Amino acid sequence: MKFLDRILLNPCVSMTKGEVYPFIEMGNVSSSYRQPIRTEMKPFNSGVRFQDGDTVIARITPCLQNGKRFYCDNIGKGFGSTEFLVFRPKDVFTDNKYLYYFMQTDFIRSRMINSMTGATGRQRVNNKVFENITVDFPDTRTQRKIGKILSSYDDLVENNHKQIKLLEEAAQLLYKEWFVDFRFPGHENTAFVDGLPSGWHRMTIDSILCKIKRPPTVKKKDYLPEGSIPIIDQGKDFIAGYTNDQDTIVNVKPPVIVFGDHTRSIKYIQFPFACGADGTQLITSRLPEMPVPLLYFSIVKLDLSNYHYARHFKFLKAETIIVPTIDISKNFLRITNPILRKIHVLRTMTECSVKSRNQLLTKLITGTKGAK
Repeated sequence: MKFLDRILLNPCVSMTKGEVYPFIEMGNVSSSYRQPIRTEMKPFNSGVRFQDGDTVIARITPCLQNGKRFYCDNIGKGFGSTEFLVFRPKDVFTDNKYLYYFMQTDFIRSRMINSMTGATGRQRVNNKVFENITVDFPDTRTQRKIGKILSSYDDLVENNHKQIKLLEEAAQLLYKEWFVDFRFPGHENTAFVDGLPSGWHRMTIDSILCKIKRPPTVKKKDYLPEGSIPIIDQGKDFIAGYTNDQDTIVNVKPPVIVFGDHTRSIKYIQFPFACGADGTQLITSRLPEMPVPLLYFSIVKLDLSNYHYARHFKFLKAETIIVPTIDISKNFLRITNPILRKIHVLRTMTECSVKSRNQLLTKLITGTKGAK
């Protein structure tokens, strides 16, 4: 059976111009999570429309290759980037969640990627590719079983993600209390000089950084689904793939801050890793009073929204942050290190769940002859 005999591509969703609806931009779509990272409310004017039960997938490079997609749930009606494609079952004989997982298989993704046309770096899926795809979906009961099994893994992933978010927010609130509001332990008895506690000072990030000799990056064609060394790529939420090449390991003891020069993403890494995409900058500190965890929260607190240039890192290095005394830094680490360790454990659990889900997805979908 033809794919479009069972599935609607970019189906109609009735929306009123000027009314406020949930809006999802590409930057808030994950390659690991079933739900968008963040949803905003905006007046509708134009954009791709979707509603609960729809599967939404990026149609532009490199977002499609990176796996950006989401399942529309508890949104109602919404809209987003014109670089999305929306898929919906035509009738009750195709299960919505089964379709969501089917659209992640290599069978369908490879055909979408191979159909892309346009200028290098801005290629988009040719929608005509779906006219020639043949599918053989199992019965509805089997589809629902598969969707339920795979959803249980995504439930774990999303629960871990929520916990990580809460832990990060707790640490950031502590940072704000101590280093923005200056309500650190002993602040009542501390003298202030030029707006800062005595012994504290301001420094540019560039003057704090310790240069890391960057190893060769791992090219995307060499990414492995499993391996001994995780690859950090600015285009992914966290781990983009794996390698076994020891020469690619970042040559500094963790933790390390990874800054995406094109995406402005900031990651705190607590394990040995290799770098993927070009433009990934590695950051560590040379000052004992500004340890890496404190530097990380200082950078996260900065407003990077106005960085519109291709090379964001040089602007980041020019930013000024507050450097406290060593005693305050140690007290901050004493509280935040357990939080960061918990985040690390949850991220490891999440990666295992994502890997298991992807392996099972391939077996279940292929095993039911969903793709011909």
